[in-house]
Amino acid sequence: MSRIALITLGCAKNLVDSEVMLGCLAKEGHSFTTDLDKAGMVIINTCGFIQAARTESHQAIEQALAWKKKNPSRFLVVVGCYVERYGDYLKAKYPQVDFWSGVTDFDRIGQLLKGETIDCRQTTFLLDHRTPRVITTGSNWAYVKISEGCSHRCSFCSIPLIKGPYQSRSISSIVAEVRNLASMGVKEVNLISQDSAFFGRDRGLKGGLTSLLEKLVYIKGLKWIRWLYGYPEEITDDLLEIMNEEKICPYFDLPFQHASAAIVKNMGRSMKALESLRLIEKIRRRVKGAVIRTSLIVGFPGEGLREFSELKRFVSEARFEHLGVFTYSPEAGTAAYNLKETVSAAEKERRRREIMSIQREISRDFYRSFKGQSLEVLIEDESWCQPEPACLYGRAKFQAPEVDGQVIIKDVQPGLPLRAEPDFLQVRIIRALTYDLVGKAVNAEVS
Repeated sequence: MSRIALITLGCAKNLVDSEVMLGCLAKEGHSFTTDLDKAGMVIINTCGFIQAARTESHQAIEQALAWKKKNPSRFLVVVGCYVERYGDYLKAKYPQVDFWSGVTDFDRIGQLLKGETIDCRQTTFLLDHRTPRVITTGSNWAYVKISEGCSHRCSFCSIPLIKGPYQSRSISSIVAEVRNLASMGVKEVNLISQDSAFFGRDRGLKGGLTSLLEKLVYIKGLKWIRWLYGYPEEITDDLLEIMNEEKICPYFDLPFQHASAAIVKNMGRSMKALESLRLIEKIRRRVKGAVIRTSLIVGFPGEGLREFSELKRFVSEARFEHLGVFTYSPEAGTAAYNLKETVSAAEKERRRREIMSIQREISRDFYRSFKGQSLEVLIEDESWCQPEPACLYGRAKFQAPEVDGQVIIKDVQPGLPLRAEPDFLQVRIIRALTYDLVGKAVNAEVS
């Protein structure tokens, strides 16, 4: 059996697909390593969403080919979104790669590598609670993919071209998976999807996400539930009501993308600045401690100085607790691809930095508001790997994994009256950074 190194590029949804591959390969007796020099096989799970992601995929493939050149008997496998969309191009560019696969067979990777004949699956693979999976995020938290694909038609987005239409899992399957994770000691689950607020619509469910959350809050052992990435247009009163449940993080990941009416229309979206600000105000009024994250795109065709000024004003008024900005990338096959580019690459980057400069001040104010407070913090597992850690790292309820900041816990001493490796600590905040908090552990551990 091979010792395998698996490299995951792109989003958390790709990470779950990689965890499925690890689970299926582990069942067949394969072992794993993070050291390429000790691996006999490398699997790269690519992202092909935008040009920057494709560039990263090329770099990973070329690095792995250099690894393979040292020993031609080594086996290189490239899978995922980029292969699904541009497989013919990649195969021609990198003939040295031993095996290719798209997004339909993550759960059958072992069979494919053995050369077994399998039935052709036309749709993107979607796991269920019976699918083997190796959790790679540690013992405290995990992602749970609740759907695959997307049925929206945003003019700039290639996801429907790669993953196909929206496919929801059944509520019972998700509940079974989360219950199993909780039995393993997982304290936080992060529900992920191309649009989590759309969940269940393809199955004829109304308020599917609300119904799912209503089931998850009763799972014993689970402490935090967070759902990520939902279209603002999908936020309902019933969803806002359930967001006040103690176990559910009052965290809203809502991609507004832009504020200008003209740009929003050309993006294939519907929520302009005024409607967006009204929704933000409603969320903060209805949900105690609500925190909002958004993503924005600068440099979309037709974004002149006026439209960009509207976007800056929107960011200043909305005061998002967390924000990410992307520069527009024209994607072949999308409705926006034929629009004439009106903003240079250099100007896109300048605008991105300008928005982030505005956001930095907002973020500083947000984090300063916690100085002197005591927060419940979920400890990241790797913090305990040091023999005598001087610092621990964790997240508060308003910080999503991998995209937001952290809580840095200083001056951790071996004699601190805490039980070994607690999942949560009570932390008093002593300093606020731009995107992180610094604190000291309070003697009492949170259960």
